[in-house]
Amino acid sequence: MLKIHPLIQLAATALALYVLFWGVQRFRFLHLKQKTKFPWRRHATWGKITMAAWLAGLVGGLVMTRLTWPGFLITGAHAWIGLSLGTLVVFGLITGIYMDRVKKARKVLPLIHGLNNTLVVLLALIQIYTGWMVYNAFVLGN
Repeated sequence: MLKIHPLIQLAATALALYVLFWGVQRFRFLHLKQKTKFPWRRHATWGKITMAAWLAGLVGGLVMTRLTWPGFLITGAHAWIGLSLGTLVVFGLITGIYMDRVKKARKVLPLIHGLNNTLVVLLALIQIYTGWMVYNAFVLGN
């Protein structure tokens, strides 16, 4: 059971790097005036899947922690960063769904969305490190 959470989160983070690549292409087009390819549907679909996987992993991590150990948030920085990520992921998901449904020329919301989700990816990469520390200390006992 303790291996499911890290696997979901690792897969979602790997997928997020793919989605981020397309988001960077959109940023280049909108703000740097560079000609780029941006597959909107692919970015939006895989972005939603990534965000849903991260949220499922967050809930799974909380449940797993509660069932395995004596309480929530005992994993320190990993738990607190994870909870912060939850809020940022929900914001990224809401803004992404809104832009996908209400299509129009805009620059500010995509920029905020992109900055938020870039921060999410960076924090998710930090979570790999903190998660390994948790796994090493609490599961492997090293």
